Amino acid sequence: MPKKTFFHLSKDKQDTLIQCAKKEFSRVPLHEASIANIIKAAGISRGSFYQYFEEKEDLYYYLLNQSSQKNNERFIAALKEKNGDLFEAFIVSFQFMIQNHTNQEHKNFFRNAFLNMNYKTEKTFTNNIYEENRNSQLLAIFSLMNTENLNIQGERELQHILKIIIAVTFDNLIQVFVKDLTYEEALKNYSEQMDLLKRGFKKIQ
Repeated sequence: MPKKTFFHLSKDKQDTLIQCAKKEFSRVPLHEASIANIIKAAGISRGSFYQYFEEKEDLYYYLLNQSSQKNNERFIAALKEKNGDLFEAFIVSFQFMIQNHTNQEHKNFFRNAFLNMNYKTEKTFTNNIYEENRNSQLLAIFSLMNTENLNIQGERELQHILKIIIAVTFDNLIQVFVKDLTYEEALKNYSEQMDLLKRGFKKIQ
């Protein structure tokens, strides 16, 4: 996370540093990224950079966390729009995420993130959608969900469903980059998998 001094900067200066960092992380993966390139583009000294962030990793994960936060806010909006239908809300959110990748810099940023995945990266992506400590956003999601059409018994099973759908969603996002899928291909695969989850895997005799 940024140091307090970063938040004391004007919004313009914050945005400039963030955009320069995103450009660098779009060019190469985190381990190859250069602080020198970021500070040169942002027009700041190396000393100033370290007043705002401990290392480039802190800046990188801050960017991922901000993206995750925005995705979660959009998911909550989709849940409201779809009257609490969990599956429809995930599909709407997925559509938005893959549509966003038409911007080449944005696409490269997430390609580098997904193709160089580690536990911390995955945790950052999913942390704002589901957290074990039942934060306010998770409670908001629970309160908006229409559970009448879900075959569940209690909140614990609801949490399991969320985890399963998030895992499927995450895997499909990775496939967008690994296989360089088109929007249509990615949405078709995801919709088919979501439909399978809705129907269940085992026939009831």
